[in-house]
Amino acid sequence: MAGLGNDTPVPTEIKLHQKSRLLEIAFADGERFELSYEYLRVFTPSAEARGHGPGQETLQVGKRDVGIERIEPVGNYAIRPVFSDGHDSGLYSWDLLYNLGKHRDELWQTYLDRLAAEGKSRDPADPANIPPAPAKPKGGCGHH
Repeated sequence: MAGLGNDTPVPTEIKLHQKSRLLEIAFADGERFELSYEYLRVFTPSAEARGHGPGQETLQVGKRDVGIERIEPVGNYAIRPVFSDGHDSGLYSWDLLYNLGKHRDELWQTYLDRLAAEGKSRDPADPANIPPAPAKPKGGCGHH
């Protein structure tokens, strides 16, 4: 089954904690993780954010205040969170959720380092997160 390795523990419990903005997930092997909504949004597996190959990833910025409106089950192998910013195309397999939990600290630090290196921010209101306006064409007098 896609998204499920032979040794992948399956979740026994998934809870959304809206006040703290955490998804709590417990697995059959006894592991339990609390993953922030922002962390899940930043590490979405969707092709629009990850691209279709190495080096095509889009850095997710300004997601500090993102919420999860609901989660939808996808077969017996994944969930699809519906985020408050409208993003809803990421399918989070049990494998992915388990790995995001197991490697949370190092993944999060790598993300923070990349934000800093690119001069971007987790803050949705930060002007640094707004892409520059397209350059105006040069030349010509502007008359037709």
